[in-house]
Amino acid sequence: MARHRIFDMSFASIYPHYLAKVERKGRTRQDVDTVISWLTGYDATGLERVIETEVDLETFFAQAPAMNPNASLITGVICGIRVEEIEDPLMQQIRYVDKLVDEVARGKKMTSILRGGGAGTNTSS
Repeated sequence: MARHRIFDMSFASIYPHYLAKVERKGRTRQDVDTVISWLTGYDATGLERVIETEVDLETFFAQAPAMNPNASLITGVICGIRVEEIEDPLMQQIRYVDKLVDEVARGKKMTSILRGGGAGTNTSS
């Protein structure tokens, strides 16, 4: 199977799209950072570092401090595909972030988005 081009895209190139999506709906950068931190374990400093150094998505997830063990609770459809059925682990992680950001933009409660976890889980910002 051919390697997906998205794996080589920098996290920094995608992050502004996440922000624009949620800000159009009245949510904040902090909301985006909270869900990304919940999923990956990156704190505010770590997120800034990966943005500044423009790491690719493969590296972003490979170096994630602590992928949340509840990530498998993220279900639903993104880009017409059920995230729980994606076979490639990296693509699934990328789509997990997409799904979480979508939920933020739709105005879901943070406790629901974080699958019952606290908003401060895995953050030190």
